[in-house]
Amino acid sequence: MTVSDKLLYGVIKPGRYTNHEWQAIHKDWDTTPIRVALAYPDLYEIGMSNLAVQILYELFNREPDTLAERVFCPWVDMATALRKANLPLGTLESGRPLKDFDVVGFSLGYELNDTNILEMLALGGIPVLASERDDSHPLVIAGGSAALNPEPMADFFDCFVLGDGEEVVPELLEVIRGWEGKNKLSRAEKLKQIAAIPGVYVPSFYRLEYLPDGRLASFNPVNDYAPPLVKRRLVMALPPPMVHPVVPYMEVIHDRGVVEIQRGCSRGCRFCQAGIIYRPVRERPRGEVLEAVGTLVTNCGYDEVSLLSLCTSDYPGIEKLVGDITQRHPELAISLPSLRLDSFSVGLVSSLPSRRRSGLTFAPEAGSERLRNVINKVVSEDDILATAATAFERGWTGLKLYFMVGLPTETMEDAEAIVRLVGKVQQTGPKGRRPQVRVSLATFVPKPHTVFQRVAQAQEADINARCDAIRQGLRRHGIKLSWSDPRVSLLEAVLSRGDRRLGKVIYRAWQSGAVMDAWSERFDFAKWQAAFGECGLSPDFYARREREPDELLPWAHIDIGVKPEFFARELRRAQEAVPTADCRVSPCNACGFEKSVAQCKQKLGKAAK
Repeated sequence: MTVSDKLLYGVIKPGRYTNHEWQAIHKDWDTTPIRVALAYPDLYEIGMSNLAVQILYELFNREPDTLAERVFCPWVDMATALRKANLPLGTLESGRPLKDFDVVGFSLGYELNDTNILEMLALGGIPVLASERDDSHPLVIAGGSAALNPEPMADFFDCFVLGDGEEVVPELLEVIRGWEGKNKLSRAEKLKQIAAIPGVYVPSFYRLEYLPDGRLASFNPVNDYAPPLVKRRLVMALPPPMVHPVVPYMEVIHDRGVVEIQRGCSRGCRFCQAGIIYRPVRERPRGEVLEAVGTLVTNCGYDEVSLLSLCTSDYPGIEKLVGDITQRHPELAISLPSLRLDSFSVGLVSSLPSRRRSGLTFAPEAGSERLRNVINKVVSEDDILATAATAFERGWTGLKLYFMVGLPTETMEDAEAIVRLVGKVQQTGPKGRRPQVRVSLATFVPKPHTVFQRVAQAQEADINARCDAIRQGLRRHGIKLSWSDPRVSLLEAVLSRGDRRLGKVIYRAWQSGAVMDAWSERFDFAKWQAAFGECGLSPDFYARREREPDELLPWAHIDIGVKPEFFARELRRAQEAVPTADCRVSPCNACGFEKSVAQCKQKLGKAAK
């Protein structure tokens, strides 16, 4: 946003609020009829590392009659300064307050950013509650992975775009173009037209009823133009890669170029929401990736490019792709996130140029093989130890291992198995030199649209007991351990699996100062506890209660394409600790994308050429 030097001098990291980065797009406000503010509810350095923000920025600005500008949540120092100076929150490009735009679109990726959205709306001059907006206010829209259970935030948004946005953007703009002219449409008429776009959900068009025990009883449209089931949008062919991103002046979290090489994952980890909501797998052809990397480097001057995927090592022909990039750009560092835990990944990373052999990161997720079968993380202890041994033999000096506690069916014995496994990993290092092994623990969060969407989150006392046992056990091995606050995971579970009644809790927590909860120095669980108490709701009802098979889920009206029968079948297999094979190397698992998977398999050969 355009702010005075006086304000910039008084805040940390003023680069968050300045303008005119390389390849930022500035259009004339007066001659461009459609104006969109792309809002990311976290700090600039987080939002500018988000590929979706850059994609949407390019998609909207590609249209001659549309301008899109960016806005990020200010840190508390800047928010305080704006309020003290009686200044609104505006966009980076023009400094215009959010209330002046036709559309304000938020990207929802993490539930603990929910109150940041309310903060940005209020600072931008827009009523926080959708019910309080009139025809003079912009439409407030949300998309992203966390929007696939829109109910907790339904009070604050006019509509939600569900699924891939690349095809929805031009359809949305076509509707908005029809609003210009002499006959101005009311807000209700605009929402009626938007609801006709496949994949768009308008929460005010639905009525909810609850049972005496608090469970959801029914969910019904209140008019003929609101569909009873809203289907997630899906693009089968990945659109052209984004090669003209805005290049920040300050360092951001992922300070490198990004090329999405693959969308979706077929491995079927039962706890993983991304593996479900981004199905089916769609690969970008290798030639397109190579061209995109070259163009990106030329346009932006990056010396590192990340090949983005949920499981990069599953991309067909990844070795040849990496080799071709290295041959064309010998000085370019290549980042390969989300590698599967095997020796192939170690060899792949070891082949990269300009790679310091300091540390590798893998996620076994569970210490015992039984529990890994429960969550369908199909990797044996022998595979883990062989991977570690290969890494150390190839010169890597350390490993970071990610585990979860509180997984379904987990016992204290499973927690202690983490200690035993990590100790064995450490012993695979070279004789006479102990490798550095670090362990990170996260509390399991049951998420909507996953196999474990109905299970209860573990009690805090059980989580703490298991973490203490792991901490004490690892201390004997001299291994560093970090773990997340289980209260953060509790709140994440509540906000991700909640219903529409949570809107008043979120609103009350924000009023009491709960902002930037994703940052440990700002998280204050007492404020949330007070908000729940004042609203007569319990976090345990949403997070620590098992949902019965016939209970109506708050997100049941959102069709992501995966069959309920698949979830039920996979839950039974989890309870029996029976793994399910990757459908790309085995018969189809009948998740609901059978036709789409068949189409994708036909394209595998083309993608590898």
